[in-house]
Amino acid sequence: MAEGIGVEDIRESMLALLGGAEGDRASHVKRRIRYAGDVQALWFLRGDLMEVLAAAHGETAARQMLVGVSGMFDNLLPQGLRSRPSPLGASARE
Repeated sequence: MAEGIGVEDIRESMLALLGGAEGDRASHVKRRIRYAGDVQALWFLRGDLMEVLAAAHGETAARQMLVGVSGMFDNLLPQGLRSRPSPLGASARE
């Protein structure tokens, strides 16, 4: 993780991923990201962000888009909230 990444950096990155996404669901997610009170709230909004991105770009592209944002949370969350390797990931299938 780069030094000095904070809540506002993560918020801006998440909103940038939504870019021109339109519709009620996208508007709702944008609003929730804008008003999230802390880093944990943003962490839990990744699923909603994934949903909107997957609808717009497909699941594979959405997962790739979220990798950078998810990495921004390193060292900002309690140990129990950090990502764990998924059994669906490429390394688990090998």
